[in-house]
Amino acid sequence: MRVYLPCTLPALAAAVEAGELGPVPLTGYAVTPALIEWYASGDSEELEYVALTEAARASLRMLAAGRADGVAAASRRVVVVAEVPDRSAAAGADLEERARVRLAEPIPLAKVAAVHVDDLYAVSDVEAAIAALPAADEGDDDARFTVDGAEAHELMWYATQEIPDLLDS
Repeated sequence: MRVYLPCTLPALAAAVEAGELGPVPLTGYAVTPALIEWYASGDSEELEYVALTEAARASLRMLAAGRADGVAAASRRVVVVAEVPDRSAAAGADLEERARVRLAEPIPLAKVAAVHVDDLYAVSDVEAAIAALPAADEGDDDARFTVDGAEAHELMWYATQEIPDLLDS
């Protein structure tokens, strides 16, 4: 099963150092039966994109939580794509997040297929979205528009061998 894991650049660096993504449980996003049922008209590529988008939203929240805890991180959403055995991912029952899965085992970096990261052009919009998240969660339409502005940026694709260069930039 292909799983999209929300991450940040500091967390990715820590995973590279540790040789695995963890600690568990990990939250990821995948093409689950609930997502397939809900998005009945979508093909597999569209469903994968939905899972990637959900992981990017979770990455934005990770950035915001890190900021609240005083963690300095570049305002770039990160999604790690990994191949895991189906038995490793348990789908949740949350109807709001049909693609969410929980992973009970760390993911070795050897199982990572790629990394998606915001381009540097997206940094200002991601920064604004981080600041707007609390108001967006309270229902503020202008703040929601700001958050959507970050989501309008496509994440760039990086091969696993490019991760060290990505972390050095």
